[in-house]
Amino acid sequence: ILLFNSLLLLNLSTFDKLVMSEYLDLDEKEFDKPRLNAFKAAFKGYYKLLSEGKIDKQILTIIDFTQHSTERRMWVIDMRSKEVLFHNVVSHGRNSGKEYATDFSNTHESFKSSLGFYKTAEAYYGEHGLSLRLDGLEPGINDNARSRAIVIHGADYCNEKVAKQQGYLGRSLGCPALPKELSSKIINTIKEESCLFIYH
Repeated sequence: ILLFNSLLLLNLSTFDKLVMSEYLDLDEKEFDKPRLNAFKAAFKGYYKLLSEGKIDKQILTIIDFTQHSTERRMWVIDMRSKEVLFHNVVSHGRNSGKEYATDFSNTHESFKSSLGFYKTAEAYYGEHGLSLRLDGLEPGINDNARSRAIVIHGADYCNEKVAKQQGYLGRSLGCPALPKELSSKIINTIKEESCLFIYH
């Protein structure tokens, strides 16, 4: 494996070598690594935002909407220790698709998910309990997130057992909703100026 990894690194650009090194060094513990393409895109944007001072906390959250809704398609990574802290299911917007998220929007009342890079903001208590506001950082792509009330929150419909029974995960009004048993832990880990990237 070490020889294969060394040969692989020889054929890559400097940036790709850095990405591959970080990717191979990830300590996923009992979880899985994110897919390489999603990690590469997230990694590039994360360091750009960090260098520009747009985020402060060295936590990277990746949501990969290329994957089926029943899959664990969200990762929370501590970029200092290179540990995967959480790997769990996450809901997409009801009008973005059923089993897969395929249609995205930045428009109010679209009930669709938005892609791209976000800065996590303040936590608050709302109708779904502890929730987390998001600020979209990409004009025209997700910059209406706050005014659309696109937040991270826990939800009963974001449940792996239900997903297995019906063949797809319950859907939100556009928010990346989480399993209730994990939502508070994840929100408290990623709140206040960490990077969230939703990939497709």
